[in-house]
Amino acid sequence: MDERPFPPRRDGLLYLTEGGIETEMLYRWGFELPEFAMFPLLDDPAAVAAMQGIWRRVLDVAERYGMAALLGGPDYRASPDWGCKLGYSAEGLADAQARSVDFLREVSAPWRDRLPAIVITGTIGPRGDAYQLNRMITAEEAEDYHSVQLATLRSCGADMACAMTFNNVPEAVGVIRAAAAIGIPVSMSMTLDRTARLKSGPSLREAVEAIDAETGGAAAWFAINCSHPVEFGPALDGGAWESRLRNVRPNASKMDKIALCKLGHLEEGDPPDLGRRMGDLATRWPRMDIWGGCCGTDHVHLGEIARNVRMAREAPAAGGRSPGLPT
Repeated sequence: MDERPFPPRRDGLLYLTEGGIETEMLYRWGFELPEFAMFPLLDDPAAVAAMQGIWRRVLDVAERYGMAALLGGPDYRASPDWGCKLGYSAEGLADAQARSVDFLREVSAPWRDRLPAIVITGTIGPRGDAYQLNRMITAEEAEDYHSVQLATLRSCGADMACAMTFNNVPEAVGVIRAAAAIGIPVSMSMTLDRTARLKSGPSLREAVEAIDAETGGAAAWFAINCSHPVEFGPALDGGAWESRLRNVRPNASKMDKIALCKLGHLEEGDPPDLGRRMGDLATRWPRMDIWGGCCGTDHVHLGEIARNVRMAREAPAAGGRSPGLPT
């Protein structure tokens, strides 16, 4: 798969994603997200205006630093179980997914000739809670469950799907098998806890290697999201498996994720420090070309990340890997 990655790799080309869209909508703009779902806000003109502002600021950052954009929308919870909890029929949920993809196309349209590329993605979340074990789901059950959302994304013309905040191997395997059967590229992003491991137990290396072994390497690439560098830094051991990592989307804060969820306000962390950490990562892992943010991050954090990553990639070679991420 790495010989024909999607989106294509090009020398000097970096991609920027959005940041923590749910936390920004919740805590900066004051909109309620039932079941942590953003797609119902597509029916609220005021919320749509706020969302347009979020993505426009991301696109401005991408333009400022000469980056392409890889954009996901408000469809993280647009899968059958979550849709049912929110009162959506199967048809209503499919319509919400299509509207999410259309929203991204429309908001990014003015930048089509201003950025090197724009990739429109759908976002696949886990069937259960991203911060709990969810070990009961089998790969076969996950393939059946996630095929619904993936098939809709393919039918409405999304360029690819990005699976986010997965924490166990069987569900990740099922998502990737479903995407391969449907014919849509999919990336797989894992979230790590303060032990630098998945909540279900394996290390990131063990998870990536197991998932690739069980899917024939069918994932377009792997990623880390919803973890701060102090959580995922120790998981990066320099092994060959890291060639499959293409994307990092860190949280703004070092705080434990469960504690963050209970704060009731936005915890922005230290944007310059986060940018420096990502710049260091860019120096040590030159194949990583997709950058963004997760909980607590916005265009300010993305600007720091983009600036530091761009500087790291344009700096003369320093003669090897740096000692490690700062603590």
